[in-house]
Amino acid sequence: MPLARLDVVVLDCPDPLALAEFYAAVIGGTPTPGDEGWYDLKSPEDQGGQGGATLAFQEAPGFVPPSWPSPDGSQQFHLDLTVDDMDDMDAVEKEILALGATVLDAADRDRSWRVYADPAGHPFCLCAC
Repeated sequence: MPLARLDVVVLDCPDPLALAEFYAAVIGGTPTPGDEGWYDLKSPEDQGGQGGATLAFQEAPGFVPPSWPSPDGSQQFHLDLTVDDMDDMDAVEKEILALGATVLDAADRDRSWRVYADPAGHPFCLCAC
């Protein structure tokens, strides 16, 4: 029996609303304000009627984005975001770059995953896995 359950993944960032809006454009949902300096983003239900995960965005005035890849530091964590199939990867990449993401590792176009950074610098992967 588990002792607890995962409820929310919280990302520190300099501008919580801006980052919540970025992820809302990528995964869906609507940012909702919480306490000062905090926004939640509940992703929509999947086709099976299951509730999606919640991402939260917390203002961190001294925020320093993780380095990826870095031999002397860690990426701390990253999100894997799934696309329907490999044929969708180029189109989704174009859209996330227009939203403010940057490419970290996407040179191998035959690989089933590519790595990007969100506008605050957090790494995330697009996966057709």
